Amino acid sequence: MAAALKARWRAGEVTLGAWCMMPGALSAEALARNGFDWVLIDMQHGCMDYETALSMIRAIDLTSAIPIVRVPWNDPGIIGRVLDAGALGVVIPMIQTVEDARKAVDACLYPPMGRRSFGPVRVGMRDGPGYFGEANSRVAVIPMIETAEALAAVEEIAAVPGVDALFVGPFDLSVALGLPPGDNDGKPAFDAAIAKVAAAAKQAGAATAVLSNSKVAPLRISQGFQMISVTTDIAALTMATRMDLETVRTAAKGN
Repeated sequence: MAAALKARWRAGEVTLGAWCMMPGALSAEALARNGFDWVLIDMQHGCMDYETALSMIRAIDLTSAIPIVRVPWNDPGIIGRVLDAGALGVVIPMIQTVEDARKAVDACLYPPMGRRSFGPVRVGMRDGPGYFGEANSRVAVIPMIETAEALAAVEEIAAVPGVDALFVGPFDLSVALGLPPGDNDGKPAFDAAIAKVAAAAKQAGAATAVLSNSKVAPLRISQGFQMISVTTDIAALTMATRMDLETVRTAAKGN
């Protein structure tokens, strides 16, 4: 079994991952085989349904990467299903209150820590009868901080028992702060928000996580983030194909 992300975070490690927006097991496996610590399947803004997400989790399981899923909403039904499929971490969007965070924890963890229903059909085949006893210690509960309401309550959200990391959604958080969507480092409101989330997580003993890219990731590491995406499948495909096309066009002009 892969080491649990939250065990690595407690040890002070930084974990780097890739983000799947495109549906398909083959592309997920291709990303996962590049040495990422984790690969996330985005069911909120990505283009995959549950059955496709299941196949993508199985493909990631062929590698050393840890499968993570961002669910569409803070709903115990879909959270339970992606965990039963084999996800070892769940990113939950649009958490706004302490009650939202508690609901997310309840959906992710088995009693007595939560209220997750028992029925690990697929993940039980992968991990065997010992899954139930280890699930709560391995599954990472990762609420997103991306609204003004969540930012105002971030210390209380971070302190909810069972929360393992706070995930900064820089695009929605920027919009909530009156900024254009994106990484707005250097803008006082954005910098203060990043610092506030990081401080709240550190005080609660949780990790900080963020959607990022290869240019911004070093800054996030210096800010103390421990779960950082390096690329998305669609961005990597777009950039690589564009570079190949420009290379050939440039060479053709020289002939």
